[in-house]
Amino acid sequence: MARINESEFGVTPFQRLLGHNKDVLNGWNQLGEVFEKDMNLSSRLKEQVRRTLAQSNGCEYCKAKGKPEPHLFDEKMSIAVGFAEVYLKQKGDISDAQFNVLREYLSDAEISELCSFITFTTASQYFGAIMKLEAVTT
Repeated sequence: MARINESEFGVTPFQRLLGHNKDVLNGWNQLGEVFEKDMNLSSRLKEQVRRTLAQSNGCEYCKAKGKPEPHLFDEKMSIAVGFAEVYLKQKGDISDAQFNVLREYLSDAEISELCSFITFTTASQYFGAIMKLEAVTT
């Protein structure tokens, strides 16, 4: 059970916890919807990064959506997921050498999208962990 009661605003349990502050909910949802789209990076790649982050960020709700699926990885996805793993291990303290690996495989636009996605997703997962948001069981 989450640490606070769900509000009446939002569709998912996560959204209903944010829904106590409708402006935050709306802004968070809007940014989340942007990241869900294929942009410089595919939504498939970002989903594998999300799954990777979820395994370490402490949100049971997020972990329940699945583990990474390495059999689906292509080269770009492997680099992105590997960078997310480094981010987790280094607590965001990325060296120039580690960052330069991204430059070998990704454009500046892709790097910007990946880093903003990683930090947004981490914030979402930390929120779920703080609130003790549990996995949805059917």
